[in-house]
Amino acid sequence: MKNLPAAIAAALFVLSPAAALADQPGADWMPMDQVLQKLMAKGYTNISKLEADDGRWEAKAMLNGARQKLYLDPRSGEVIGQKPTR
Repeated sequence: MKNLPAAIAAALFVLSPAAALADQPGADWMPMDQVLQKLMAKGYTNISKLEADDGRWEAKAMLNGARQKLYLDPRSGEVIGQKPTR
């Protein structure tokens, strides 16, 4: 539960008006809270900007001290791509 503040911050961000401009998740997509839990279980921290975009989940998060942009499978929540960000 040490990542609970990060999860709360991420949830607050995705509920903000800026998130309303993102694409909408499909009916068969993994729910956002489960995607957050999956990322935290894999060691990602400071997860932000989790949103539906271009038919997938996208997020920004830290892993091993490096900021990453993540691309996630919409149904499984698995990371299917990532790239370092600043």
